[in-house]
Amino acid sequence: MKIFANWSYPTDIRVGRGRIEELGEACKSLGMRNPLLVTDRGLAALAITRVAQETLSDAGLEHALFADVDPNPTELNLEAGLAAFRQGGHDGVVAFGGGSGIDLGKCVAFMAGQTRPVWDFAAGTEGWRDANEAAILPVVTVPTTAGTGAEVGRTCVITNTVTHVKTAIFHPKMLPAIVICDPELTVGMPKSITAGTGMDAFAHCLEAYCSPVYHPLGQGIAIEGMRLVKEFLPKAYRDPVDLEARLNMMSAAVMGSIALQKGLGAIHALSHPIGAVYNTHHGTTNAVLMPMVVSFNRKAIERKIEKLAGYLEIQGGFDGFHDFLMVFREDLAIPHNLSELGVPGDRLDDLAAMAIRDASAASNPVKMTLENTTALLAECF
Repeated sequence: MKIFANWSYPTDIRVGRGRIEELGEACKSLGMRNPLLVTDRGLAALAITRVAQETLSDAGLEHALFADVDPNPTELNLEAGLAAFRQGGHDGVVAFGGGSGIDLGKCVAFMAGQTRPVWDFAAGTEGWRDANEAAILPVVTVPTTAGTGAEVGRTCVITNTVTHVKTAIFHPKMLPAIVICDPELTVGMPKSITAGTGMDAFAHCLEAYCSPVYHPLGQGIAIEGMRLVKEFLPKAYRDPVDLEARLNMMSAAVMGSIALQKGLGAIHALSHPIGAVYNTHHGTTNAVLMPMVVSFNRKAIERKIEKLAGYLEIQGGFDGFHDFLMVFREDLAIPHNLSELGVPGDRLDDLAAMAIRDASAASNPVKMTLENTTALLAECF
C-alpha cells in the first residue's frame, strides 16, 4: 500500500476563562498597531464586544469596529470590509464572533493586499498559489460561539449574491496566528445558537470520521470531538453559564475544524447551497440533514459507525447511532426536517446540482450523483 498525504495542524490556541484580557498583547506580538475588529451586527452592540475593544485600548492600540456582516457573508460584505480596512489604515484584523464574523475578518486580512478577484482563490483549485503571500496580514481570532471552528481554519466561506453559491476561499496563510478561546464569551448565546453551532462541530467531526481520505490524526481527533459534543452540548444547552461545558464545546469546535482536513461530505455539500439560497443557519441545517445523510452513506460507513458507537457508548451499532442522532436533535429542539426549517421543496433539482459541485461532495463516502442527491434531498423534507 502506497501512502501519500499532506497534513497541516494549527497554531497558537489560548484556552481558558478570562483570556480575552490577552487580546491586546496578542495583537502587539504580531506587529499590529491599529487592528480592525470585525464582527457581525448583532454582536457589535453587546457587552462582550466592548470588552474586546477596551482590552485593545488598554494595550495602547488604535482600532476600529466593522460590523456590516450578514449571517452568510457575501462579497458585498467583503468589499465594505476592505474599504473600511483601507480607509482606517489598519495593519491587521481581530476576527471576533461566530463563523460569519470570523470568516469575513479572515477574508479581509487575506484580500487587503491582493489584486485578483476573491473567487480566484476558491478551495479545491490551485488559485491560492497566485496570491501575494507577503501581503497577507495577521489575524487574531476570538470565537464567541462553539461550533464552526472558523477560528482555526485556513478557509473562509463567502456567498456570491449573483449566483447564490457559497464558495470556500483558501490559502494556507489564512490560518490565524493566535486564537483566544474564552468560554465566558459564549455564555450569552441563545439556546438555538448553542444547539446549532454545537451540532456544526459534531457534523465536522462525523463527516471527517466517515471520509475515506487517509488521515489517522484527523480520525482520532474527530472521534474525541464527537465524544465531547455528546457529553457537553446538552449541558451547555441546559445551563448556559456552565463554563466547563462551554470550554469543552469550544475545544470540540476547534477539533472539528482540525479534523475536517480529512474531508467533509454530503451534509455540508447540501447545507452550503441550502444556506446560500434560503439563508438558513449553517449548523442547524447540518443537524437537520445529518440522520438522512448517515442513512444515505450506510453501505460505505456501517462498520465505521459501529466502531464509533462503541467508543461513544451507544448501544445497537449503526441503527443505535442513527436513533441517538434523532433523539439528540430532538432534545436540542432542532427541526425534524427541512420543511420545519422553513425551506420550500420546489427547487430540489437546482439544490442537488449545486450540491454535487460543492467541494465537500468529493470526499463523501458514497459518490453523489444528480439522481441520488435529488432523492436524498426529497427524503429531507
